[in-house]
Amino acid sequence: MSVRIATFNVENLMNRFDFSGFKNNLNKDRTLQLFQINNEEQYRQLEQGRAIAHADDTRQLTALAIAETHADILCLQEVDNIGALNAFEFGYLFKMVGEGYRHKYMLEGNDSRGIDVAVLMRDQTRHGEPIEFIEMTSHAHMTYNDFGLYNAEIAALGLEPHDRIFKRDCLEIDVRIGGRPLTLFVSHFKSMGPPRNGLDGRTASMPVRMAEAKAVRRIIEDRFADSGGSADKHWVICGDFNDYRERVIIGGDSMAGYTFDPVREAVSSVDVLLEGGFCENLVERRPVMDRWTLYHTRGPEERHLCQLDYILASPALARTNSDAVPDIIRRGQPYRTIFPPDQKVEMFPRIGWDRPKASDHCPVAVTFNVV
Repeated sequence: MSVRIATFNVENLMNRFDFSGFKNNLNKDRTLQLFQINNEEQYRQLEQGRAIAHADDTRQLTALAIAETHADILCLQEVDNIGALNAFEFGYLFKMVGEGYRHKYMLEGNDSRGIDVAVLMRDQTRHGEPIEFIEMTSHAHMTYNDFGLYNAEIAALGLEPHDRIFKRDCLEIDVRIGGRPLTLFVSHFKSMGPPRNGLDGRTASMPVRMAEAKAVRRIIEDRFADSGGSADKHWVICGDFNDYRERVIIGGDSMAGYTFDPVREAVSSVDVLLEGGFCENLVERRPVMDRWTLYHTRGPEERHLCQLDYILASPALARTNSDAVPDIIRRGQPYRTIFPPDQKVEMFPRIGWDRPKASDHCPVAVTFNVV
């Protein structure tokens, strides 16, 4: 029997307006920065109109990307609340896949903007095996002290021992696929953020992601400690880790031609989860040039492709699915994304140069045999 699992950062699936841009230009959409806005009320009216006009195309494209995963179970990041998820599933996704993802699971996490992780499930797999929900556990309350993860690097960021480890959550969900147990651990790690203390954003925020990765590993180890350990159990870690083990650095231009140079990173929080064969990054079964799930650019001087979105499989699950290679759905990327040779895809209808788009991330999906 098989089950298809996908992970996708849907980028700000909100059902409320964010008016913080009136006081903080970093949160103001670039279209509103073109206009002189006299007061907060005027800003609120303009932001509402902008957000509504932008949202419909975006969510049609998000739904198209999800539909192309053909997933039985969806692990999502950046979901506002269950109301937003219900409205999106009924108003957009339903038109693509029909009456599919009836079951939705999420809990409020720690993100200051209110974006959380969520899981959607069908009643059964595409092959007719029942998907049975067993239990959901949030780990959003765990602190650095709880796992002994507080250190000088964390302190240097102004964090305290009693602060919560996860910037969102590590949502643990137990299911049975045709009666066989499977556990999902869904997370969304700390974003890289802007440069700080003379360090680039990734390096400056790395201690937080390191702690999050260590905490996820500890949660899994503790979970299966009394039943023979985690290696022979069926579990997956899904989510946006906001970190990469390698990049494909892009040089050149459209006239002279682009260059694509893969570079391995010396340090990554993802390594914490992979060390010692604790689990396997299934995307690394793809060629090194074809593992990316996000295109990053700050202009021609800073462009790269990288993997931020992961499906990590337990040793037992990876071993019994040695031929499983994840799919990466890139048709929802904006036209500004620079594709390596032979990877160009046909974009979804109405994709824009920068927006609208399905998301800044690409969905990742893989089919597992659960035996």
